[in-house]
Amino acid sequence: MPLFRGTAIHCKSPRIFRPRLKNTFVLAVVAGALCVFAAGCAFLSAQTQNATPISLDASRIVPFLNQTLGWFRQMTADQQLASDASEEVLVTDNRQLGDQIVRAAFDFARAEAEAINSSLRQAPPQGGAATQEQAMLQAEQRMDKQIADLQSVISSLNAKLPAAVGKQRQLLQDQITETQSEIDLAKTRKSAIQSMVAFVNGIGTPGENSGILAQIDALAASVPSLAAAPASANQNPSKDQPNAPPNAQPTANTEAAAGQPAGIWELGADLFGIAQKLRTIDRAINQTDALTKTVGDLRAPLSVRLRQLSQQSDQLANAPPAKDLATITQQKQEADATTAEYKQLASIAVPLGKVSILLGLFDKSLENWHTEVRGDVRGQLERLLARLLVLAIFIGFVLVLAEIAKRTVYRYVHEPHRRYQFLLLRKIAMAVAIVAIVGLAFASRLESAVTYAGLLTAGIAVALQNVIVALVGYFFLIGRYGIRVGDRVQISGVTGEVVDIGLVRLQVMEMGGSAADIPTGRVVAFSNSVVFQPTAGIFRQIPGTNFVWHQVSLTVVADSDFKMVRERLLHAVEGVLADYHDELERQNRAMERTLLSAPPNGLRPKIHLRLTPGGLEAIIFFPVDLRHAAEIDERVTRELMKAVDQEPKLRLAGSAPAISVRSDLPAAGAAAG
Repeated sequence: MPLFRGTAIHCKSPRIFRPRLKNTFVLAVVAGALCVFAAGCAFLSAQTQNATPISLDASRIVPFLNQTLGWFRQMTADQQLASDASEEVLVTDNRQLGDQIVRAAFDFARAEAEAINSSLRQAPPQGGAATQEQAMLQAEQRMDKQIADLQSVISSLNAKLPAAVGKQRQLLQDQITETQSEIDLAKTRKSAIQSMVAFVNGIGTPGENSGILAQIDALAASVPSLAAAPASANQNPSKDQPNAPPNAQPTANTEAAAGQPAGIWELGADLFGIAQKLRTIDRAINQTDALTKTVGDLRAPLSVRLRQLSQQSDQLANAPPAKDLATITQQKQEADATTAEYKQLASIAVPLGKVSILLGLFDKSLENWHTEVRGDVRGQLERLLARLLVLAIFIGFVLVLAEIAKRTVYRYVHEPHRRYQFLLLRKIAMAVAIVAIVGLAFASRLESAVTYAGLLTAGIAVALQNVIVALVGYFFLIGRYGIRVGDRVQISGVTGEVVDIGLVRLQVMEMGGSAADIPTGRVVAFSNSVVFQPTAGIFRQIPGTNFVWHQVSLTVVADSDFKMVRERLLHAVEGVLADYHDELERQNRAMERTLLSAPPNGLRPKIHLRLTPGGLEAIIFFPVDLRHAAEIDERVTRELMKAVDQEPKLRLAGSAPAISVRSDLPAAGAAAG
């Protein structure tokens, strides 16, 4: 993985293209060197006389690395928000910048940890009480010194051995053997001490300086990018390499999809996603600024100490030439100590300088990304508002057409029922048009709208099948041969007058009594789907009519004059119906206009005579207006009784007069009559 790559910021047209940074690795290195050089120049120009050594704090290393890794992981997660080619390039460069920042942070941590461990080995115990690690390190140093002294003794004995003879030679050999045994013992003790030191450094007691390097290595192992081969650090990947950004293919798909017309729903979802992306970038900028501040706080004491070392170097350079050996030796020791400390602090400060420079580049890249995304939010919001405006215009156009249709119906359609039908159709057409316009406006593409509408229709059809059947039945009920409010109907054995016809059900006021024209006080509700039920017949009046056929029967003796009975009874009924002739004639003409084949004799009474075992039975069928049905039945009965009593009287069969009136005739019976 490359150690550094220039940040390229590409903007989509019509934005201004920002120049891509070239050879940023070289720039960072040069900037770091200039930073160190500037610090050195500041050191050379400082005039402070006293120099105090810097106190390196191991407790700040792990928190800094944790903050850096938290920032790095959050940046890696935020980089998944890239949605186009320019953002992909920016994210790729930021990913490489993040890798370099983490590497430099770990370089700083290791350099400071090594400096702390070195100072622990060299520093004597303060106050006579050394820590466990310091005691072991001092014991290890004593073993090294003891081994070195013993080895010098062996070298001295080996030098005397060639000249010795006799007992003197044997004594030297024994001394060499004994000294070698002491060396082996010292090495064994040193090995044991080193094992304990390694163990203490491995467990790392929290709050102490032990185990810092082990903790740093453990944190480094949690970052996969740090495990990449360092040989590729200075290599910039070519655009033709196969390890392209992981989101390259989705970007192509996104751009292809962006060229297609988007609906209001998709525009709203995109706007919400872009706004969320903008908030994420703001959070990333804040985290980057916080990390930059932490780096600045870590660099501040290093800069102060480097200035102090520069002042010491100025004093040594400006000091007059020494004239004695002691002064020369002292100046050499001071120069060597200053050089060693300066190298140590520079090894810590340079990685922090790199981190500071890279964080500045990263922050600038985020600012550019923020500006670009903010422009996307503005553009997406404009598109959404434009779509909503177009939707409002179309809906307003439909409402205007509906109002025009309403005024037209009220002006040219005067029949109440026909006007009601046209107004209902206007409402349905307006609702369908608005739903279609809203659906097409919110749908992303036509095929998705059709698919969604199909699934929605199937679900509605299953869940509301009874309601849908009732709605369809409504249009059958209000058709040409349908029913109207006020019609006398018979549905499923219930006879009554229609009082309301709704989209889903109709209301019938039940009629009862002997003449079947008296309200019972109950209203029966039927679903409009009754028109599709084979066992539930609907009987209603012919449009424009309001009559039914009633039947009256009586039986006279068998030897009565057939012609006289027929004429007298029929004349009595016709005399009653003469008062209702005009109304019955109007209904007869309405029936002739509606039916293809009307009854030949119209609405006139009819009489049938037949011989029965009891005598001559006369059956008379006569139409009655439903509004006067009871009155007509009463008058017909009275006139028939008068006709029977006329001279010559008609002798009724049986011991008592028997005149029967029926008002519940079926339509077939009436027609047959």
